[in-house]
Amino acid sequence: MTGEEGAAGVAGESTVGSTAGGGRPPARVVVVDDQTVVREGIVMLLGLLPGIEVVGAGADGEEAVRLVAELSPDVVLMDLRMPRCDGAEATRRIRAQYPGTQVVVLTTYADDDSLFPALKAGARGYLTKDAGGDEIVRAVEDVLSGDAGLSPRIQRRLLERLSEPEATAAAEPPDGLTVRETEVLVLIAEGMSNHEIARSLHVSTATVKTHINNLFAKAGLKDRAQAVRYAYRHGLTKPEGSPHT
Repeated sequence: MTGEEGAAGVAGESTVGSTAGGGRPPARVVVVDDQTVVREGIVMLLGLLPGIEVVGAGADGEEAVRLVAELSPDVVLMDLRMPRCDGAEATRRIRAQYPGTQVVVLTTYADDDSLFPALKAGARGYLTKDAGGDEIVRAVEDVLSGDAGLSPRIQRRLLERLSEPEATAAAEPPDGLTVRETEVLVLIAEGMSNHEIARSLHVSTATVKTHINNLFAKAGLKDRAQAVRYAYRHGLTKPEGSPHT
């Protein structure tokens, strides 16, 4: 989805009823998204919604943490795939350092590799960018009331994951690799260069090099050829042409 499509999806349902809690002051919200068009579209939409006051906006996870420190918002609407510091890491830092601020993820992605790291990092809500204004208001109100602000689609995925027989037995990444280091390893195994990996993950080349250095150290790898064999050996990727389960 492009930035323009994301903005259009968020703004697609901007007419909502008066759902703000009776007498409760507006929720102070910070919006974080690396795409300017999407970020400005979300800010514009939120300005039309009852019970919400936008107090700041940022372009990446580093700015998200800084804005929370400066503004003490009630809620951060957080994108996930951003440069410098992604949304999951920013969520983890915010929840650890500023527990009075809740995080609702607002992203294009609803895959497991995006959803579960964000929830593990401390996000209390998770919406995709096709959410309407009423869903955003409800999610903000839910997390401020101590509930989870999850879209119906995300709730269904969580229930499906819990009902999968192998879900509880799923292996953690080997050798203590983080989710992002594992992503980088898989892309190395797919033959991507550092520049291509950076573009795919929406991070800088320097960040990719840092992840590679870390995963090589943890896994005892000396070069990319060993990394490819390691990824195959641990079932993180499959040789081209092999059947996928």
